Amino acid sequence: MNTPSSHPPPARTQGLEPEIENALLRAYINSANDGIFVVCDEMKFHVANPLLSTWLGIGEAELTAHGRRVPITDLFGLAESEALFREHFQQVLHGQTARFDAEINPPRGTPRWLEISMNRVQLEVGELVIGILRDITERRLAQTALQHHASHDDLTGLANRREFQHRLNTLVSTVRSDPGPHALIYVDLDQFKLVNDSCGHPAGDELLRQLGVRLKQVTKRRDVIARLGGDEFGLLLHDQSIEEAMRVAESLCETVADYRFVWGERSFDVTASVGLCAIDRDTTSAEEALSAADAACYVAKDRGRNRVQLYFGGAACAGKRQEMDWVHRLKKALDENRFQMWQQHIRDLGEEAGTSGGHLEVLLRLIDEDGTIIAPGQFFPAAERYGLMPAIDRWVIQHLLLSEQSGHLLAEMARSSATECAINLSGASLNDDKFLGFLENALHRTAIPGQALCFEITESVAVNNFGRIREVMQTLKQFGCQFALDDFGSGMSSFSYLKNLPVDYLKIDGSLVRNIVEDPADFAMVEAINRIGGALGLKTVAEFVETEACLQRLSDIGIDYAQGYFIHRPVPLFTS
Repeated sequence: MNTPSSHPPPARTQGLEPEIENALLRAYINSANDGIFVVCDEMKFHVANPLLSTWLGIGEAELTAHGRRVPITDLFGLAESEALFREHFQQVLHGQTARFDAEINPPRGTPRWLEISMNRVQLEVGELVIGILRDITERRLAQTALQHHASHDDLTGLANRREFQHRLNTLVSTVRSDPGPHALIYVDLDQFKLVNDSCGHPAGDELLRQLGVRLKQVTKRRDVIARLGGDEFGLLLHDQSIEEAMRVAESLCETVADYRFVWGERSFDVTASVGLCAIDRDTTSAEEALSAADAACYVAKDRGRNRVQLYFGGAACAGKRQEMDWVHRLKKALDENRFQMWQQHIRDLGEEAGTSGGHLEVLLRLIDEDGTIIAPGQFFPAAERYGLMPAIDRWVIQHLLLSEQSGHLLAEMARSSATECAINLSGASLNDDKFLGFLENALHRTAIPGQALCFEITESVAVNNFGRIREVMQTLKQFGCQFALDDFGSGMSSFSYLKNLPVDYLKIDGSLVRNIVEDPADFAMVEAINRIGGALGLKTVAEFVETEACLQRLSDIGIDYAQGYFIHRPVPLFTS
């Protein structure tokens, strides 16, 4: 029997036999979930595992045939990827490691994205480079989808406003060195609200989708077309003169006008207003260009819609642009609380002079960034056109009724013997259900009794939205609030609607009051309004009372209240 002590085992080599090592290494390479290659310093194949061969569509034997080894760069199929590989390969030959992403499109294989890692191996026979390729196609597709989502509008597939702004910024930044010429086109649909209101948002969405396809067909490959929001589109034209841009704009306008949108059993004719401007060395910023094209678009709307308007800096375009500049200024003022409430007293003409303040009206002023006080006549037109009045009215209600200033208001009313505080409400706010919900909530919470509040609504708003305004008045009257028709008589509408509107005061338009002493026609109209008011049990208020003679004539007629510079000049409601 052999024992370990008498018969030691035969000596063994350190490690595995070379043949076994090579077999194990080859088995690992062949079973790897990544592509693996070994190439020489001329980038020709020495090894290609089965997975890589499958990707390339060529077997390893063909890739590594003696005397006919294939360069790996022949199989990329994309010049950009081949150049990127060569650059990193040279770095590896100099002792660096490399890792980078590249897209390949092999002649006999399937396109894919790869993450390529390479290292140099120094052997007695020379230098070889070993590479590992990981398929990252799904990851790249997901990244591409995310990038597309971030830069494109989900509804139309066009570029979104953010991407359009980025491309516009890039273009404007190059005009000093490359003046173009270039152009910017702004498109606004004319009948979109009609489709949305009558058929619902799904119809509006489908209209935008279909028009997005049609507008894209009019543009060139290099141009950028985007949905800027709502029913507005933008188009950026590279290297096209303003004359060429005008032809494109006219084509866009015609494309929309020739289209008939059908939804169910209904069909709609759709048109567009189009504005455009040049982008050249005189363009100072992307914001300036976009503002100019937008202003031109609004001029096209004002001039009848379904037309193209070039921004030329004339009175119409410049005025519209200034109006649009107010939008940014107003939004910033709202964010920074740079509005200020003022007051103007309204005298009760039935009281002896000086014994009663009657009422007071809250007026609004904007404090500009430089401290300048700006009257509402300068910014209300823009606020009304661009839908900012509900936000401004909300600011007034919030600060007047729901802040500590409500106590100051009550104190001021007591000091001036004012029995009511008049607050102006815009037509946009009165037609906004969210604003009315906010106002009702404020009336529930405020310390100011409803009987001390009078909301002023212009006559034109009341007439044009009669059913809605009557409903609003009836709702707010439950809190004890009163209502005044402001600028009454300016439109000289039929007075019959007054019988069905729960209003308390008629504020006679100042244009009829100012010249009442000199103009018999104005006197007759003011007198007639006062008689009608009296017959309906309504109090009358005369605005723009600027002289003692005017005040005396109003008193003779029997007007109930007077307001104007002769009575009281506006002053800040609260002193800080």
